[in-house]
Amino acid sequence: DEMERNIETTTNLEITKMEKNTGYLGIIASVAPMLGFIGTISGVIKIFYNISLADNISIGLIAGGLYQKMICSGAGLIVGVLAYAGYHYLQLKIDRYMIRLQESMIQFLKAV
Repeated sequence: DEMERNIETTTNLEITKMEKNTGYLGIIASVAPMLGFIGTISGVIKIFYNISLADNISIGLIAGGLYQKMICSGAGLIVGVLAYAGYHYLQLKIDRYMIRLQESMIQFLKAV
């Protein structure tokens, strides 16, 4: 019983160590699209500000803000999607490792 508890404690500690930094990827996956959206809003504000200052509206007046809007949206989504995929990939790897570790623990305890 004591050996089983020690093995289980060690297993849980190893899993915790592996999962320790995956939370950062989860945070990045959640926050990146929101930061991209802030940039998008900033680009739209820039467009309306430039329009308010101009006597004549031209495409050049709108283009800078539109460019900023699209870059921010795209960058936020790309970073968010990559972080989301990376987070779930690592979680799957950790889950598989945990299953193998538990199977090995059971086999070891049966042998003892």
